[in-house]
Amino acid sequence: MKLIDLRSDTLTKPTAGMRKAMYAAEVGDDVYGEDRLVNELQIRVAEMLGKEAGLFVPSGTMSNQLAIKSQTQPGDEVICEYTSHLFTYEGGGPAVLSGVQVHPLKGNHGILDAVQISESIRPKDHHFAQTSLIALENTHNRGGGVVYPLPIIEQISDVAKDHHFTMHLDGARLMNAVIACGVDPSAYAELFDSVSVCFSKGLGAPVGSVLVGSAELIEKAHRFRKMFGGGMRQVGILAAAGHYALDYHIERLAEDHHRARLLAETCNELGVLEDDLSWTQTNIVVLSFPKGNTAQMEAAFMDEGLQVSVVDDQLIRLVTHLDFDDDQLDQSREILKKVLG
Repeated sequence: MKLIDLRSDTLTKPTAGMRKAMYAAEVGDDVYGEDRLVNELQIRVAEMLGKEAGLFVPSGTMSNQLAIKSQTQPGDEVICEYTSHLFTYEGGGPAVLSGVQVHPLKGNHGILDAVQISESIRPKDHHFAQTSLIALENTHNRGGGVVYPLPIIEQISDVAKDHHFTMHLDGARLMNAVIACGVDPSAYAELFDSVSVCFSKGLGAPVGSVLVGSAELIEKAHRFRKMFGGGMRQVGILAAAGHYALDYHIERLAEDHHRARLLAETCNELGVLEDDLSWTQTNIVVLSFPKGNTAQMEAAFMDEGLQVSVVDDQLIRLVTHLDFDDDQLDQSREILKKVLG
């Protein structure tokens, strides 16, 4: 029995076309700044997002941590959402790598608002860590892949400007938001000082993210990338995958969204969708079960050939992706009905 894997969109394999591009890639030494494809990818992503410069890094986690390191001082405070990736899944990186304190706020499906952030800013008092950076995530992973509404980001940006804070966007799935809303990526990016974009999720590349921002910020991040051990050599092979992803794998994200919506409709009919269908906006579907039942449900799905991701003791996640097609969609819906019906 061949398993259908909906644990994450990080599980995609490079397509035949992407592998061909990687095989044919010209390479140079990136630490010397001589890998043409890396240089071009950094410029390409920066221009796409309306920024001065970009930096190719191995992972979204490193990209987020470089953004924090480049825009804070030890003892500062970073405001983010309670379930955000940089607070939940990055191993305490802000504390270890940047010496900063994280101030997590609980949002609505990962979405914070300007009033909530304003009320959380520390007073100008020596007793308190001083807020210096606001970090948002779009789309929000633990929020079920919801898209951060642009008007809300604009309001938060106004708060940041009023207090002279910087803004970072964890845009690991930013292109999902772009396709879902039809908004140019630069419209999101212009409200942030730094933006991280990942290639190894919905875009289907095997590895890599790009951090963009001002030339000064990226120069700082470049030094810190070396310090963190993220300097790479003949990495044009990976940059070629990034170029291919930008050429061929952005528009097709709409297919992932469509299939996720159909899965969500089935889950809604079966009474296990976490919220109403309006919250299934991109490629993530969240199922809710009575407390303590998710391990049992995971095993039941696996017995029928469907791999899912357990979020906690109540929630299970399904993530559609490049390697999930219509035949697998039909099979998955039947498995859901068999296990839950």
